Amino acid sequence: QLHVTTSEKNELARNLEMVQNQLQEKENEIKREISGYKERLLQAEKEHQDALTEANRKNEVEIEACHEKISSLEHFISSQKLEIEHLKSNKEQLNNSLKEANQALGEFLKIKVR
Repeated sequence: QLHVTTSEKNELARNLEMVQNQLQEKENEIKREISGYKERLLQAEKEHQDALTEANRKNEVEIEACHEKISSLEHFISSQKLEIEHLKSNKEQLNNSLKEANQALGEFLKIKVR
C-alpha cells in the first residue's frame, strides 16, 4: 500500500510539475504577446502624434497665410476707401466748375443775345 501510495504521489508530482511547466510556458507566451501589443500600441501612438503634429504645423502655416491675406485685403480696402474719397472730392470740384462754366455760358449767351 505504501509503495502504491508513494508511486501515486510521484506520478502526481510529475503531473503537477508538467502542468506547472505548461502554465509557465503559457504565461511566457502571453507576456511576449502583451509586449508585442504594447510595442505596436506605442508605435501607433507615436504615428498618431506625429500626424497630429504635422497637421497642426500645416494648420498654423495656413492660418498665418490667411492672416497675411486678411491684412493685405484690409490694406487694399483702406486704400480703395481713400481713393473713393479722393474721387468724390474731384467729382464735387468738377461739378462746381461745371456749374460755374454753365453760369458763365448763360451770362455770355445773355450778353450775346442783346
